Amino acid sequence: MPNARIRPTLLLLAAGAAVVGSLAACSPLTAINALSPAGGAEATTGIAYGSEPRLKLDIYRPATPAPGAPVVVFFYGGNWNSGERMDYAFVGRALASRGIVAVIPDYRLYPQVSYPDFLDDSAQAVAWAANNIASYGGDPKSLFVMGHSAGAYNAAMVALDGRWLGKQGATPAILAGWIGLAGPYDFLPIENENVKPVFHFPNTPSASQPVNHLDGKKLPTLLIAANNDKLVNPRRNTGGLAARLRGHGVPVTEVYYDGVTHTTLVGSIAAPLRGLAPTLDAIDKFVRNNASLSKVQAM
Repeated sequence: MPNARIRPTLLLLAAGAAVVGSLAACSPLTAINALSPAGGAEATTGIAYGSEPRLKLDIYRPATPAPGAPVVVFFYGGNWNSGERMDYAFVGRALASRGIVAVIPDYRLYPQVSYPDFLDDSAQAVAWAANNIASYGGDPKSLFVMGHSAGAYNAAMVALDGRWLGKQGATPAILAGWIGLAGPYDFLPIENENVKPVFHFPNTPSASQPVNHLDGKKLPTLLIAANNDKLVNPRRNTGGLAARLRGHGVPVTEVYYDGVTHTTLVGSIAAPLRGLAPTLDAIDKFVRNNASLSKVQAM
């Protein structure tokens, strides 16, 4: 009965195409979450990490996390004016499937706040994870920060600019490394009309740019981008930041994929779309290698 085997494959391809369309249109990510199996992941949702109503986070972890499981705090994108942590359950489930404890926070958005308030929120979420994640099976000594698009900017600033964790009584030294997916790291002058008011353009300070913060702790870095990114120039942003970091002695892994766009890059973390690019494999390898390194250095 060859048709019995072909039909599920065709259905999966059709579902995958629908998900890609959903991502490309920046619509809610309900479809991709519905197609992403929870597997053995356990979710703890709606944990407050600050006093503002929006400052909540979700945790995804393996049902039986291995001792000393690494931790990834993931920030989603959305031009700093949209996004919900629940839409990225697929990221938490995918990381948990690799034995990683995932923390996915919300942060305040424009117009409620503007630069740099969402960086204070991001640093507060990372500090919360450092102080509390052991209770959820994660190792705070193997703590990474990761983001996609605007979220990659948040991750970069928390990792590279010590001002934000400094306000939380910590430093970037609490991190074992950081990961950026299609991040805007060098975007002055601002061309996106939706982003201009977020960063007070044309009065945007140069200190708002991650490429201008290269003198802190030399954290291992993984930068991933899509060659076909029409929203955030991968050569200027990912390539430019990677070159500057290397010039300061930072160990950087730099990866570009052909089969994804700006939006489907993060989607490729989900089980139905992993054929687009080995994004999850690259993240998993980076986290494993540097989690082990951080433990050796801590001894």
